[in-house]
Amino acid sequence: MTGVDETASGYAIGTVSRLANLSRKTIREYEKTGRIHPKRDPRTNNRIFSGFEMEQIQLVKRLIHHEGTTLPCIRRLLQMAPCWRIFDCAVREDCSAYPFPHEPCYHVRSKTHNLCKGSCDQCGVFINRLSREEKILEKPPEKSFPD
Repeated sequence: MTGVDETASGYAIGTVSRLANLSRKTIREYEKTGRIHPKRDPRTNNRIFSGFEMEQIQLVKRLIHHEGTTLPCIRRLLQMAPCWRIFDCAVREDCSAYPFPHEPCYHVRSKTHNLCKGSCDQCGVFINRLSREEKILEKPPEKSFPD
């Protein structure tokens, strides 16, 4: 790729910003809110984005800008839906996680392989795994009104 700031193992944030047509600030917000988890260059601590993260950034962008989804909604989606449904996986029927839609894909992957392009620690489903224990539909606190 000529003219693209590509590191040995991925892309710098400036390149990702141009390719995704998103600001660097927006991409950092996606990371901060647990949608992506790029690796860091051990020498410079700069973010290094793989093709897998670039696909996830495009997915989040589409969900927000074209589907009208909010970041908190995407978080809930990552907690509840099977990974192959979230990422519209083309090889879902061949994946070891497909027959187990109610078990997190990273659990299935720990027992057997799956067909994901990236590692679990880069995936929004895995990043948000601790949030799975939160109640999804919790009753809001009752408001007290003065008499």
